Amino acid sequence: MFYYQPRRGGALAGLFFLLLPVFLPSLFSPLGHASPSVFSEWNAPKPRHSRLLKSVLQGQSSNVEQSDLWTPLANQGWKACELSASTPGLPQETQGYIQVFLDGGLNQQRMGICDAVAVAKILNATLVIPHLEVNPVWRDSSSFMDIFDVDHFINVLKDDISIVRELPYDFSWSTREYYATAIRATRIKTAPVHASAKWYLDNVLPVLESYGIAAIAPFSHRLAFNNLPMDVQRLRCKVNFQALVFVPHVRALGDALVSRLRYPKKNGAFGTEYLQEVTDVKGEQEAGKFAVLHLRFDKDMAAHSACDFGGGKAEKLALAKYRQTIWQGRVLNSQFTDEELRNQGRCPLTPEEIGLLLAALGFDNTTRLYLASHKVYGGAARISTLRELFPLMEDKKSLASSDERAQIKGKASLLAAVDYYVSMHSDIFISASPGNMHNALVGHRTYENLKTIRPNMALLGQLFLNKSIGWSEFQQAVVEGHENRQGQIRLRKSEQSLYTYPAPDCMCNA
Repeated sequence: MFYYQPRRGGALAGLFFLLLPVFLPSLFSPLGHASPSVFSEWNAPKPRHSRLLKSVLQGQSSNVEQSDLWTPLANQGWKACELSASTPGLPQETQGYIQVFLDGGLNQQRMGICDAVAVAKILNATLVIPHLEVNPVWRDSSSFMDIFDVDHFINVLKDDISIVRELPYDFSWSTREYYATAIRATRIKTAPVHASAKWYLDNVLPVLESYGIAAIAPFSHRLAFNNLPMDVQRLRCKVNFQALVFVPHVRALGDALVSRLRYPKKNGAFGTEYLQEVTDVKGEQEAGKFAVLHLRFDKDMAAHSACDFGGGKAEKLALAKYRQTIWQGRVLNSQFTDEELRNQGRCPLTPEEIGLLLAALGFDNTTRLYLASHKVYGGAARISTLRELFPLMEDKKSLASSDERAQIKGKASLLAAVDYYVSMHSDIFISASPGNMHNALVGHRTYENLKTIRPNMALLGQLFLNKSIGWSEFQQAVVEGHENRQGQIRLRKSEQSLYTYPAPDCMCNA
């Protein structure tokens, strides 16, 4: 592997991640279903908030008006800025070719692509379509052109930077294999996190001038968000919100899923024949509303949080062993008790807890909910309570036939791309925990002024610790605590990402 940087830990962590693909798939079967081996390390958890859950399932009346819940965001006085090229044309010659090698998942790579375009602009370089590294956990080898519409990408940016699909013959030696075998003068591997424009001009431009090419790896999070020219910032916005669109088959599947969520068959069932029909039934049925829940509750997150999720002693031991193997026990949260972590909002919401949050906000058993998730630690047993609360919950597998999913099967980045597309077309988006998917969609939906609910993790942690709290008190606290967390514009602060906070870099006062 050309490059992989462990998210946490040292050399042993990196070695472990290289070996993960050998045995990790055995822990899980497809979405929502755990393989038998999982159950040897945890006991199926019982509901941890049975008092609240009972109130919801018994149909205790909601104090939240459904009409208010689904009302779109009002105009907030901001709109997308004009993102046309700042100069009428490109320089006749560039300084050379820039290659970047991007690790991480889809959304980390997406941000890296935006930064790569910006660096090419800073250096007056020709950008080679970025290389996406194989994810060591999910083993997805999808390339840029497998995920994104490369023709659209090049066309949208044609007046901003020069882009080539691949290197010309004279530079064809510059490959990931070439850089994996020895130290090379054309590889830049010392780019600091959030490097300034000056750093690139001082350290990368000389390499371009000497060799005509520079390969930067690692590159994730390697460009600052502060003290950059406005035209460079606006270019990053243009890449993220205009140039990066998914390939046609991802968009087509996404459109089909959205149509089936908005126009479900009258009896609510998705039979084989229905799945193969054209889903445009707009003339027969009024468009319905739907929300997307992004649920990230994988073993990696559960272990790193050091929280207790109700799986008993076996689960605690399994997660502790996982922490030791991957991070050699060096996990900051391990020094705190579960109660301390929950009071600080540092525990991921379980499927049961996110279900209770949604119920308190006014969603009910008639809500059409789309579950955007890849793997859930604990599988179907872990999300059973969520399904009980929201029986109309769907996902890719329930909405599309195996033939329709054939092109994305087993490809984590394409699966995530479909979820991203559906999320951008939903009436409401809710993410159960922070992360790259959460950040990317919060930013993109802010840019489009779409309702997006951000859970108040500290408040929820404290409420769920109170085992004597009744439903009415819980619901009131939840509603009040989320009044200003539903898509309201938040201006980017120093060092924050413009991909999460697009105003004021990408958005202007209307």
